[in-house]
Amino acid sequence: MLSVTANTIRRCISQTASLGAATAKLKHTLPDLKYDFNALEPYISAEIMKIHYEKHHNTYVNNLNATEEKLAEATAKGDLNTAISLQPALRFNAGGHINHTIFWENLSPKGGGEPTGDLAEQIKDDFSTFERFKKELVAATVGVQGSGWGWLGYNPVSGRLRIATCPNQDPLFATTGLIPLFGIDVWEHAYYLQYKNVRPDYVSAIFNVANWNDVSERLAKARMQE
Repeated sequence: MLSVTANTIRRCISQTASLGAATAKLKHTLPDLKYDFNALEPYISAEIMKIHYEKHHNTYVNNLNATEEKLAEATAKGDLNTAISLQPALRFNAGGHINHTIFWENLSPKGGGEPTGDLAEQIKDDFSTFERFKKELVAATVGVQGSGWGWLGYNPVSGRLRIATCPNQDPLFATTGLIPLFGIDVWEHAYYLQYKNVRPDYVSAIFNVANWNDVSERLAKARMQE
């Protein structure tokens, strides 16, 4: 009897350890920035970058991890009411993490100018000119009511580029089916310390640090999903 109990305890400990290891692997973390906080100046200040990355994005990551832990507990208990009640928090914080991870990579101190290669050709096919594309994206993004994002996305069904906006932290693909290529964050925390309430100046300035190489790579990967 003692032997059976001991074996049971050992199995429980082993299972708990395995579950803990699996949970640790699932933890989300802040992505590494490929440039310094001051690298995007004068278009985005070091102060904004530091707060945006270390405070806001980090909060989404921490809240996402906490929400997923609660969701796992509710699912294990078969507590559907709690699982359902957690969906808004999951959507908001997962979206915040997804969106910002793309945003940092969409920017570069060596960015700006106009895209080349396949991306340039696709923009020409779908918008006639780069300037027309830029004008449409700026107008849509500036027009976001309250907080949200402006996006250049790829429609894997039609094979065409599309401009879209999302409220709050809604992720583009999960809510529209468009694959995100280039996003502009228009939450006030992304620009207010520097641009105050002049959102159009901030949105236009983003194009000076746009990482078209990253956007081109995303387009190439998106085309593979057709």
